[in-house]
Parts: sequence; C-alpha cells; structure tokens
Amino acid sequence: MDEYNGYLLVEGIVQGVGFRPTVYRLAKLMNLTGYVRNMGNIVEILIQGPYDDINLFVDELYEHKPVQSQINNIQVDIQDKVTEKDKYADFTIIKSSDRISGSAVIPPDMSICETCLAEILNDKDQHYYYPFTACTDCGPRFTLIDKIPYDRKNTTMDEFPLCDFCNEEYSNPLNRRYHAEATCCPDCGPEVYLYKDERIESRDAIQETSKLIDEGNILAIKGIGGTHLVCKTSTEDAIETLRERLGRKTQPFACMSPDIETASLFVDYNDDEKQMLESVARPIVVLDKSEDYNLADNLSPGLHNQGVMLPYTGLHHLLFKYTLEEAYVMTSANMPGDPMLIDNNDIVNKLDGIADYYLLHNRKILNRCDDSVVRFRNNSPAFIRRSRGYVPKPFDFTDINITDNILAVGPELDVTFSILKEGKCYPSQHIGNTSKIRTLEFMENAIDHLLHLTKTSRLDYIACDMHPDFNTTKLAKDLSKEHEIPLVGVQHHHAHAASLMAEHNEDEMVVIAADGVGYGEDTTIWGGEVLYVNSTGKYVNTGGLKMQLMPGGDISTKYPIRMAMGILYDVMEAEELRSIMKNEYSDFFKYGDKEIDMTLKQLENKFNTSYTSSMGRVLDSVSVLLRISKSRGYEGECSMKLESTAKKASDLINITLDKEVIDKRVVIDTSSLLLDVLELIRSSVPSCEIARASQKALAESISDVALITADTYDVDKIGATGGVFYNEYISRIVKECVQKEGYEFIQHEKTCCGDGSVSMGQCAVVGWLNDSE
Repeated sequence: MDEYNGYLLVEGIVQGVGFRPTVYRLAKLMNLTGYVRNMGNIVEILIQGPYDDINLFVDELYEHKPVQSQINNIQVDIQDKVTEKDKYADFTIIKSSDRISGSAVIPPDMSICETCLAEILNDKDQHYYYPFTACTDCGPRFTLIDKIPYDRKNTTMDEFPLCDFCNEEYSNPLNRRYHAEATCCPDCGPEVYLYKDERIESRDAIQETSKLIDEGNILAIKGIGGTHLVCKTSTEDAIETLRERLGRKTQPFACMSPDIETASLFVDYNDDEKQMLESVARPIVVLDKSEDYNLADNLSPGLHNQGVMLPYTGLHHLLFKYTLEEAYVMTSANMPGDPMLIDNNDIVNKLDGIADYYLLHNRKILNRCDDSVVRFRNNSPAFIRRSRGYVPKPFDFTDINITDNILAVGPELDVTFSILKEGKCYPSQHIGNTSKIRTLEFMENAIDHLLHLTKTSRLDYIACDMHPDFNTTKLAKDLSKEHEIPLVGVQHHHAHAASLMAEHNEDEMVVIAADGVGYGEDTTIWGGEVLYVNSTGKYVNTGGLKMQLMPGGDISTKYPIRMAMGILYDVMEAEELRSIMKNEYSDFFKYGDKEIDMTLKQLENKFNTSYTSSMGRVLDSVSVLLRISKSRGYEGECSMKLESTAKKASDLINITLDKEVIDKRVVIDTSSLLLDVLELIRSSVPSCEIARASQKALAESISDVALITADTYDVDKIGATGGVFYNEYISRIVKECVQKEGYEFIQHEKTCCGDGSVSMGQCAVVGWLNDSE
C-alpha cells in the first residue's frame, strides 16, 4: 500500500501538557513513522503512512489529546508519496526548534494531579512527602517560563539539573514525566525551609510550619506564583493580629480547606461550584456561609459569603496533614496596593513585623500570579479576578481582528493588560492598583515579558482608558510617543460592554453597565448607563441613572454619607438635610457637624464637586443611611454588606423609581430612592427589607431602560456588565426582567464583570475600529 508524507502543524495549548509523548504513543500504536517536535509556538508533526491512516491519526489526535491540552487548529498537508530516500524507519521525538514564530499559547499553572499526590503520600516512592512533585498533567507552567519553546532550559527549573532517577523518567516517551519541565525529586529539585532571622534547621519544615500556625503565629509561605500570609481560622486572635499588622481592618480573607468534605462544614455549594472548586485551576470560589458556619467571625465580617479554595500544590496538601484546622487563611502577601512578593529577600524584609516566620523555597518565581477568584450568580460563574490557573490562555478574536497587534493597558484598579496578536487576545495575570508605583513597575515588566512570550515584535495600536489621570493612561501615552504607535482612548464602560460582546462573539447588543466609577466622554463619572454597542467599534449612551453631585470627589467613595448628601441635596431643602445629618448621622462624618456644614457649602456653591451616575455610589448611600456601613475599608465594602443584609429579607415592600426623558436619554431618578429609604427608616421598616427593595428598584428601573433601548434598536440580546453585577440578587432581577419580555440575557462567564476584563474590551474596540478584513 502506498505511503504518504503528512505534514501537520498543531496550534493551541500543546506545549508543557504532554502533547509530544501522546503523539508518539499514538503514532507507534498505529505503526506510523516520522517525528514530532516543538517548533516555536506550535507542535510540528511529520507522519508517514497510508493516506487514510494519516487522516485517521488526525481524528484520533483530536479525540485522545492530553487532558490539559487544547487544540485550536491542525493544519494538515498530505504531500507526495514517500520515497525510499525520505522514508523514516521509526517514529521519534526530536529536538525543539524556535524557527517558526507566531501566536504562543502558554499553558497556565495547574494544580497537582491525583497521581502525583498519591506518590507524595506513598512512603515507598521517590517523591514521598516532596512538595514540588509534578508531571505533564500538573504543576507550574506560566509562573516559571522565560521564553518559548517550553523546554526546561527556558524555565526557572534550568537551575536544578536532573538526577539519574528523574532524567530516566524525563527521557522516556512512555513515562508521564517525559519532558515534564517541572520534573524533580528531593535529590535534584528545589528545597523548602523555615526562616526567622536565619534559616531554621528542621527535620520537617512543613510539619513545623503547621505547628507554628496552629499555635497562633502568622506565616509567610512562598508558593508557585507568589506568597501567602497564613494563619488559623478557628479563633479570632490570629486573624485580628493579621488585620492590625496589614491595616486591613474589615477586608474579607480567603481561606484554604484541605478538601471539599471539610469545606462543606462551613460553606454551602452546588454541583457547579463544587466542580469549579475541584477544577485543575483551583480558584478561590465565593460561597454562601452555611447555617453551621463555625470559622472565626472576623474572617469575612458582615458578609454572608466566604472565599474558599482547595489545595493546589503538594506543599498545601502536606500542610493539612499536620493540622486539625478546618481551614487556614490564605491571603496574598503584600501591603495594600503593592504587588505580591516573590523574591526571598523581599519576602523577609518587606514582611518584617507582619509575618512571624517564613516558609521559603529556592525556586525562582519568574511571573507572579495571584489566585483567581470566581463567584456564581444566575448559576453561572464570573471572574472577580482571572489569574492563576487561567493566564495566559487567550480568547479567540479572529472575528474581530486578525491583522493588527494591539496592547491595551486597562483602567487603574484591578488592572490587567491585554495583547491582541493574530486574532488571539491574551489578558495578563492580575496586576492590581496601578496608582501605586511598584504595581505600575510590575505591570511594565509583565508587559515586556508577555510581548516576549507571544513573540510580538511590533505593535500597531495602544489602547487605554479615557481618564487622563490614570497611571496606565500616562504609561500608554509614553509608549505611544516613544515607539510612534497610534494611541486610542476607549471609554471605560464601552470597554466593559465590548469584553462581554467579545466573550460571547456577538455583533451587537444592548448592555447595562453598572459599577463604581468610569470616566465619561463628557468628563463626568459614569457608572449606571445603558449602551447600544455593535462591532463597528461605536456605541450610543441611551440612558441610565441620574447624574448626582459628589461632594469632595473621591472622598465621597471612602465616606459614602457625603455621597448620600449629594443625592438628597437635589430634592431636599438644605436646612432639612442639615438637620437629618446632624441629628442622625453626625458620627458618620470624620469631623462631625463641622464637616456637615462644609459639605453643604460645597453643594450650594458647586465647589470641589463632581457629577456621577454610578450605581455603586447609590448602593453605598443606601448602605450608610441604613447604618449598615460607616465608611469604605476596601473596594465594594458598603455595597457588599448591603447585599448581605438584604439576604435576610422577605420581599415585604416595593420601591418604584421615576424616569424621564432628558436630551433623548431615559434617566432614572435616584434622589427619590434615597427619600423613600429615609421615609421607610422613619416607619421602622426592617433594614433588610429596605436593602432588598432598594436593590430591586434599581435593577428593575435600569432593566426598563435596557428594554426600551432594545426595542428602539431592534436588538434581541441584553447584557449586563460592571462590578455591580457580582451582586447575585441584582443580577437575578435584571435577568428575570429581560427574559420576561422575551429577550436573551447575556452575562460574563469566562471574563470579569469588573475592571479585570476592561483591557480585553479595549482590545476589542480598537480591533473593530481598525479591522480591514
């Protein structure tokens, strides 16, 4: 039977996931000859055999690809018949080449697999109790890769030459550790050790660490993508000490539990949430506290939910072997606003006075990567933070733009950046608050590295937020000028909407954009808008919440009682407002009655005030009027506590908001909402009922505007984006309103409602505007 040369180029997540040995085993099983190798950003396969067998090989490869791999495309070129001269005697795996460039798909970090975990717990195995055990199905990837192709010499594991035992596994195509670049064992791999002032010699550093935690100490534990601060959760004292040292008085801490059964003792979850918890990415999942919740009350104070994750490294599993604690606090080791610490010297020096001890290791973290955070609403997930376990996996933008290379730098808080290259959009790991100089420096370095990894040698456009004072905007301007690259400013909520459209591959949509802050094209602060958006890269603002005075500007976000005054000032006499504030809320003002008088003067004279339509600010205002919160200690605190309070309600009351058409926009009167809240408080209506009714009124009103817009533009899909839509109740009400009228409801599932996906939306907008295909 005649044999042919089949030349295959495989694109996708095909490096670092055991793809070549899978190809090898399949070819050997089918008696085909040739070779396979990594070639730049793809896998190249030359397969020789009968014509039909080559096609069957391709089908089988799709069917039996490695679990952690992803095949985006296989280019198949079945060439001339095999001649005696070019006939291969066998099928082999040959040395990698970087000759072909193109769009890289670097595998994300993966949690330890069950097989490796079993070896760690087997006292007869070479990897017994060794915390860095990994194979082609698990372990670090993105956090240790320096360049492609993904070979050991191009990772931080290059510093650890393989011992004879590991080299035998690494070199055997039939072994699951064949070219598993993170392969190591106690004889040749990284080591873990305890530190306090100097290295502490210990027979078992991990066991000693668990003991120290259980005694009430705070430990800094270096992981695969950064460092955690860890303490016990069974009592309040260690958590309170950690809060005092970090200056995070009320911010909820995520925790890690040893397994799903233990987690079920303090949180509730459904099948989808369980699947997410146990997924290979192992994100933090925000879950409702159970009735039997028995962890310390100050772990997530004032909230009905708790962030939980399961162990994702051998070290984590070993920590829990030595404790009876149901969970440990696992929070990122950094001062507020700064990037997570990854260097041993920095960990020790910058956490001095915060951590009591340090559990360190000597493997370099090349790319810091915070834990991902997910919350379900409407039975679907949304990322609060898309990072470890997912980055740098790209999104398919081939229907948006395949010719231009675009760098988008995002907004200012919860920042990621994104790179669009050859139809693939690569959102970065979580960067954080770029108003902090160290975080901005981290971002600049991360941009350089991801450009390097994706082999992006040129940029055609740079995209940024329209806010002129953001450090990311200034960085984009500097890069644009330095490299003579066109700069495109994208309105914040347009970018939010575009990320939702891009995720779901939609050409047009009506989108409700509701969050805390976004710079509007009219220089006011938006945050409660309805937009008509399409794939021309343009949008129309059709309505939303009323613009309200924001006395003192950003200070009203920290002390929302000032925002409440601004909203009420529009519908209440100054003296009446002064009287209410002094008699009922004087303790909410940092400077008491004097500040109330000063704030009223600001409102009367429009001095040092801005305008905002932010739904986040309205929710915060309701929260403070109900005395649920006094001030904001962390982003979203007041609104989150309002949501938790509303969970206790029974829908006993309704609030209806008025709407009017102003300049062809449908505008919702939020001043009347706060008047109703005050009246209901005076009528002794329970706070939980007022909280629930307020959320419902806002959700129903803005849904009405979206429905009017959808009818006007003859669109059958309505989406929701922005940080407000992490709120489970508001999301549900909007969905119900939309679906009741026969429209399809679209929400984030693989991207962030909040600012973490704004850079992705910026890429989409600029891609649409400049698509020439």
